[in-house]
Amino acid sequence: MSNSAQLAILNGRIISCRQCPRLVRYREEVARTKRRAFRNEAYWGRPVPGFGDPAAQLLILGLAPAAHGGNRTGRVFTGDRSGDFLFRMLHRAGFANQPISKHCNDGLQLKNAYIVAAARCAPPDNKPLPAEIRNCRTFLDAELTVLCPRAVLALGKIAFDSYLALLAEQGKIRTRAAFPFGHGASHQLPAGLPRLFAAYHPSQQNTLTRRLTPGMFLSVLRHIRRYLSSGDRA
Repeated sequence: MSNSAQLAILNGRIISCRQCPRLVRYREEVARTKRRAFRNEAYWGRPVPGFGDPAAQLLILGLAPAAHGGNRTGRVFTGDRSGDFLFRMLHRAGFANQPISKHCNDGLQLKNAYIVAAARCAPPDNKPLPAEIRNCRTFLDAELTVLCPRAVLALGKIAFDSYLALLAEQGKIRTRAAFPFGHGASHQLPAGLPRLFAAYHPSQQNTLTRRLTPGMFLSVLRHIRRYLSSGDRA
C-alpha cells in the first residue's frame, strides 16, 4: 500500500477520535460559538490530521491546532498567525509552494515535508494535558512508521519532549535528558532514528516579542535542508 493510502486511512482514524472528553467538549463548543470574524464559516470542530508530502523526509511536529485556526479550517497551522509565519518561512526555505495558508483548498502544497501536532484537538488556553498528548502518541508513531523521515523538527519544548517521550516508551533511547531542548539544537539519535532538530514555536508570543525572528527560523530550516541534501544520517 502506498504512503498516500496509508496516511489517508490513518487520518480517517484521527478525525474520528474521541479519546479525550475535555478536548471533545472544547473543540465542539468553539465550533458552535465561533469567533465573530468567522461567524459565517463552518468550523471543522474535529481532530486535525497531518498534512503534506507523503514521501517527505522531514516531519514537522507542532503543539496543537488553534481554536480558530486548524479547528476552524481542518488543516494544521492553517488560518492563524502561527501558520502565517510558519508557511512564509517554509516557502522561503523551499519546503512549500506558496507563502500563505488560509483554508484547505488554497493550493498550498508542501515539498519534502509533512506537518503534524503533538495533540490533534484544539485545547483550552492552548495547553493540552500530558494525558491528552499521550493519547495522540499512537498517531505520531504511525506517521513515523509510514513516512520513515530522515529528520524531525520539533516546534517548541512540549513537542520536543513529546517526541522523545515516545522514543523512551519504545526503548529506543535511555533518557530524554541526554537531548536538551534549545532553538537551533540538533541531535543525532541512536542508529536508524531521524536526526532531531528543535526550534522555538512560531507562536505570536514568540514572534511579536522577537524571541523568534524570521532569520532565526530560516537558519534552522536551511540547516535541515543541508542535512537532507547530504544523504548522511550521521
